[in-house]
Amino acid sequence: MKQSARLGRRLGWIGVMAALSACSMLEPDKVDYKSAGSAPSLEIPPDLTKLSTESRYNVPGGAVSASGYRGAQSAPNTSVALAAVGDVRIERLGNQRWLVVNRTPDQLWGPVRDFWQESGFLLTLDQPNIGIMETDWAENRAKIPQDIIRSTLGKVMDGAFSTAERDKFRTRMERQPAGATEIFISHRGMIEVYDSATQERTVWQPRPVDPELEAEFLRRLMIKLGVSPEQSKALLAGAAPKPTSTLATVNNLPVVQIDDNFDRAWRRVGLALDRTGFTVEDRDRAQGIYFVRYVEPSTEKEPGFIGKLFGAKPKESPPVKYRIAVRGAGDTTSVSVLSATGTPEGSNTARRILQVIADDLK
Repeated sequence: MKQSARLGRRLGWIGVMAALSACSMLEPDKVDYKSAGSAPSLEIPPDLTKLSTESRYNVPGGAVSASGYRGAQSAPNTSVALAAVGDVRIERLGNQRWLVVNRTPDQLWGPVRDFWQESGFLLTLDQPNIGIMETDWAENRAKIPQDIIRSTLGKVMDGAFSTAERDKFRTRMERQPAGATEIFISHRGMIEVYDSATQERTVWQPRPVDPELEAEFLRRLMIKLGVSPEQSKALLAGAAPKPTSTLATVNNLPVVQIDDNFDRAWRRVGLALDRTGFTVEDRDRAQGIYFVRYVEPSTEKEPGFIGKLFGAKPKESPPVKYRIAVRGAGDTTSVSVLSATGTPEGSNTARRILQVIADDLK
């Protein structure tokens, strides 16, 4: 009931503003985030604090190897759009983008942490030993209509204006063999909706990943790392072919088949895992394995934002460990699910995991 009343008040304010003035949303590429709280909120996977603490940004050949992609001195592949300013360049495949910076993770960790805090976020995960940091859930205040009423009230009643969306971002750094660092930023979103036609209660549900929002934060991070605003826009321009991917059955086992070589498929699968909220405990590029934890979706309704803020959660199945195997053969790559002991998985859960990956790669 409290959630319904809160949503009703918010919709009421928006309705009043719409009726009294010709309000308009800010440009879609504008972002102005405000943290949802002063501590981890909305959704914190229970096993995040149990991530492996071994191998600090390991280079290829170690248990948590970096990508091994061509360094800054390598000849660019025609399938990837490359551009550079100083020691920063961006690489892109379809709607996936990442930065390559000719600095070590140790040199970048502090500036990247400052970047997220200056952008209005709190960090719920800050673990340089595994090269991952993650923000809390925050609201994009730029999506709130701007009109004479809100301009007049200003910050006095700022809390009365809100949106029904929250976002969080994960940053992953991987060291390249030549000493540079790859930086990936992945987005996850939630939206508050009524759970029935009676509109008595609201629940938070996942909403689609926004690749353009990821790109905007990559652009802003480039500026933080010394690229001018004009140069950052130029680096994001251009497109690159996006290889196809399909979910198939091979030898009675589910497999995602990617029309791309191992190097690029490895990155794409890693970013897909980040985007879809898997807990990646470890990586072994030499063996083509991501070690992940997977929590079976609950059949109970998710509590609303306020409920999660104070720790109320539906019952969840305990997380289960799996291995995501990436196997390359020339210009094609297959992705499959293995058990924690390395045996092939053909269960419905394995198919669901691969369906999530395949959907993100489309």
